[in-house]
Amino acid sequence: MDFALSDEQQRLVETARKFTRERIIPVAQKLDEHGTFPIDICKEGWELGLMNAEVPTEYGGLGLSCTDHVLMMEEINYGCAGIGTTLLGNNLAAMPLILAGTEEQKKRYLGALTEAPVFAAYACSEPDAGSDVAGMRANARKVGDEYVLNGQKRWITNGGYASWYTTFARIGDPKDRHKGITCFVLPRDTPGVSVGKKENKLGQRASNTTDVLFEDVKLTRANLVGAEGEGFKIAMKTFDRSRPWIAAGATGIMRRALDESRRYALERKAFGQPIAQFQAVQFMLAEMAMKYEATRLLMLKAAWSIAQGKLDAIESSYAKAFGADSAMAVATDAVQIFGGYGYTKDYPVEKLMRDAKLLQIYEGTSQIQRMVIARNLLAQAG
Repeated sequence: MDFALSDEQQRLVETARKFTRERIIPVAQKLDEHGTFPIDICKEGWELGLMNAEVPTEYGGLGLSCTDHVLMMEEINYGCAGIGTTLLGNNLAAMPLILAGTEEQKKRYLGALTEAPVFAAYACSEPDAGSDVAGMRANARKVGDEYVLNGQKRWITNGGYASWYTTFARIGDPKDRHKGITCFVLPRDTPGVSVGKKENKLGQRASNTTDVLFEDVKLTRANLVGAEGEGFKIAMKTFDRSRPWIAAGATGIMRRALDESRRYALERKAFGQPIAQFQAVQFMLAEMAMKYEATRLLMLKAAWSIAQGKLDAIESSYAKAFGADSAMAVATDAVQIFGGYGYTKDYPVEKLMRDAKLLQIYEGTSQIQRMVIARNLLAQAG
């Protein structure tokens, strides 16, 4: 067991930290306030290798391990979780292809991400099927050797800027639940594909979130990812791989909240002394630090397991659920330490609290993670 970073990992962290300090933090508040998509920052991040981190080297990517990736994403999310989510969007869209795509699909779609600073999106959730993936209504009707795709996807990160989508639809009877769900990849300019409304969100406002609509979209077997009916399995394996990334977002938010709170507690005076001298504030800071350290360990354990080729749903869910809930608690405590000032936009902690909330919702709510954990625990009972 060795928690020391390699020289390469240390350089990666330093690069991401410098980029966050110089390019993200100075503009994060303004981007959040106006809901502005950080396209220039993303282009610079692409040039530095901060996008498409886990795309294999044979398709032009860096081929980083999940461990490398989460170390980098903690630094980005320290500056802004909305930008962090934007940069992660391509990796999420790419993962089904990395896991189950054909060689031709990988060369075409993954290669497009590494040849130019473009975006892709993972289109899974629907208006009535978020956590209940098996309840999706999008359908792909077979017509000979082709498919006709119809449906509406919601909460799609980078949906309005993506040049291609990985998406899911069912073939056959909706009563079959997960058995008929199938994965597809398709360019945005495919006839019948359109982008719906942009969501006006509570937090992570720099991230672009839209509907994606499919109306009589004609696809061929070249668009099929994996076999028919394997889409649910591909989606679940993708989430197993991506949940440590959410834990990385949590660690970034928590470390920023702790740094801001510690600095403020040492400067702010009440009753003739810095509030850091009061035990009530000290205990809050200690709890914040413990939650950060515990989440980081869970994140690294899950990422290490993935890097070893051991996809384990329960470890990813541990990291995601504990990290998301801890980030919300830590950010809320940060606002409390700042008092009335924390409730204003003059300080960054109110944004941290708004950004943290989404971690408990997307890519499987904290309640869904507990269901995954419990199911795995009970399966081990024998």
